[in-house]
Amino acid sequence: MLEDFSTTTLGPHWIPTTVGNGFIQLSPSILRMGFHAAQEGHYSNGQIDDYTHLSRSHFPWKPPLRMLVRARSSHPATTMNSYKEPISKEHLHGTAGFGFWNYPFSIHGDILMLPEAVWFFYASPPSNMALVPHTPGWGWKAQVVHAMRPEALAALLPTALTTGWARLTGQTRYAARWLQHFSGASEALLPVEMDQWHTYKLEWHSQQAHFWVDETHILTAPSPPRRPLGFVTWLDNQYAIATPQGILRFGTVSSGPQWLEIDTIQIEALT
Repeated sequence: MLEDFSTTTLGPHWIPTTVGNGFIQLSPSILRMGFHAAQEGHYSNGQIDDYTHLSRSHFPWKPPLRMLVRARSSHPATTMNSYKEPISKEHLHGTAGFGFWNYPFSIHGDILMLPEAVWFFYASPPSNMALVPHTPGWGWKAQVVHAMRPEALAALLPTALTTGWARLTGQTRYAARWLQHFSGASEALLPVEMDQWHTYKLEWHSQQAHFWVDETHILTAPSPPRRPLGFVTWLDNQYAIATPQGILRFGTVSSGPQWLEIDTIQIEALT
């Protein structure tokens, strides 16, 4: 599948979604998703995907495959060096990204599932999804999440026990490790400016997933998901908090105008 957005209408395989102040705009060779403004307490989203009308068993993508996306955002990502409270208006707010996931909150009668993803993912503070020790719970990342596996069930009780201990004592070392075991997460921060054009590539195999930016290898993730997943690219104003201290919270943030632009999406099966 090669999509270069060369026409002024989306192809029939794409399902557009706009919520709140979200918009989707097409110009020759560019898809732009975003919102003119977002308000705290009101969800806004602009996205396209290829799975909304499908049951999970019919999601179209599984390993081995290669994905290539050329993209940029209106604002740079919040980084370790730029982080401060309140979040600067000069940085992208909410979450954004592109890649494959299992849409764990299906509205089509499927059983709710733990998350599975192989994608490039951005979250701004106050998001704090601390799934991998020694890695910020926010930022622009290459990421794999593989929670739907037998090992996650075995890790459930130790995760709960160590999380409770961390909440009582503030000692998060063991809880952080067990949270990673439970989520099956691997991730790495991307050392590039999100508001500049870059080519993002991943190869998803049954035993490993590999991520590149502009041909620089960023991450090798062991044991990625094997079930069929759907492709999505989006920008919204959501945040999520899931920490080793047992804090779990979701919400929305305010922002001014911002967008994510996609120039090319290429997905091909590998042999």
